[in-house]
Amino acid sequence: MIGYTTLGVSDMDAAKTFYAELFASKGAKIVTDMGRIAFISTGRGQPMLAVCEPYDKQPPTSGNGTMVAFVADSKEEVDAIYARAIELGATDDGAPGQRIPDRFYGAYVRDADNNKLCFFVFG
Repeated sequence: MIGYTTLGVSDMDAAKTFYAELFASKGAKIVTDMGRIAFISTGRGQPMLAVCEPYDKQPPTSGNGTMVAFVADSKEEVDAIYARAIELGATDDGAPGQRIPDRFYGAYVRDADNNKLCFFVFG
């Protein structure tokens, strides 16, 4: 159902590098780059993550309660993506762990613009 999600950023080059490298292990890459906005995806017809400079030219802000969640294939992949995000400069907002017994395993970080991200797997 989701075509793409957009995150406002203050440094396009840094954001493109962060997200393309963060999800490179899943085969993601920049599929469209129009200067002010770039789309990262694993392929045609797949959901995309867009990073952009806000259209109104105001500083990007993260919404209170807003978060983008990325599905992983396993708990080990959650751990690996979380570690990669930290290596790429994200800050910890909740280390990997079982949040709901036998149902939800997740990890949380904030990117350079304070956007909250979750990496998760059900189980």
